Amino acid sequence: MGKNIAAGIAGVVIAGLLVWLVEMLGHAVYPPPTDLNFADPDAMRAYIDMLPLGALLFVAAAWFIGTLGGTFAACRIGDAKPMIFAVVVGGLMLIATLFNLVTIPHPLWFSILGLVGIVVAAWLGMTFGASTASEAE
Repeated sequence: MGKNIAAGIAGVVIAGLLVWLVEMLGHAVYPPPTDLNFADPDAMRAYIDMLPLGALLFVAAAWFIGTLGGTFAACRIGDAKPMIFAVVVGGLMLIATLFNLVTIPHPLWFSILGLVGIVVAAWLGMTFGASTASEAE
């Protein structure tokens, strides 16, 4: 039981770190203005509206890669049913993403892409993590 709790926690931490890493890469390619007030909803709305497609795709990729990597890692570390780790890691990523989408306005296509991407990434992470773990036995 303790191993599975640790696996779930590790999966969530890995997911968060991967999201941070990919988003930082995105900020290096598409740096935000230095005077942007992230606490001002109108300023954020205007900023998101002017972002190039590539900048938004970096964020969607971050969410996908984070969820995939976190779910995969949790499945490899733990010995519970892989679906449990997919629900824990994917579910927490979905909650965080929904919070982000509600508090920061995004285009509808991006919101759909991000949410569907997380579900697909959790499923893929579970599938690859479970098959790799069963092959090791």
